[in-house]
Amino acid sequence: MILKKKIQLVVVLFITTFVNAQNKPASPAAEATGKINGATISINYSSPSVKGRVIWGQLVPFNKIWRAGANAATVIETDKDLTIEGSKLPVGKYSFFVIPNENECVLIFNKVFKMSGTSKYDEKEDQLRVTVKPQLADSSAESLIYSIEKNSIVLSWEKWKIPFSVK
Repeated sequence: MILKKKIQLVVVLFITTFVNAQNKPASPAAEATGKINGATISINYSSPSVKGRVIWGQLVPFNKIWRAGANAATVIETDKDLTIEGSKLPVGKYSFFVIPNENECVLIFNKVFKMSGTSKYDEKEDQLRVTVKPQLADSSAESLIYSIEKNSIVLSWEKWKIPFSVK
């Protein structure tokens, strides 16, 4: 009797684990948190995977606004004023968008931070826009990731890195 109950428990645990593994989202929620010059910065985003696709110029079209992640718009929050690529970004919470092309990327910090994507994006609500150059990465990043470094934030995905200076 005890052996039968143990077997049943093992089977239930196996099935639960298998079902939960099958329900893993295609673009799981992710967060990057760090400090730059005393400011605490957090980035909340959904991290899609390459899955053999061409990202830049195809999945993410050139010259169109992109939510800089999957699912809802990416959100960047800072507890102190920042200087992004030489321009001031006040303390606050912002949705973060990118307009990529082959040679440069426009980074957008928008005051409306609760958006499901780009459908409710309004350029009039932009707090800051800066332009940076994308870089080819040394290795391909399967999943989109943000990293907060000593004096910069870097978006890495597929064969690109999009770094921007932060002070």
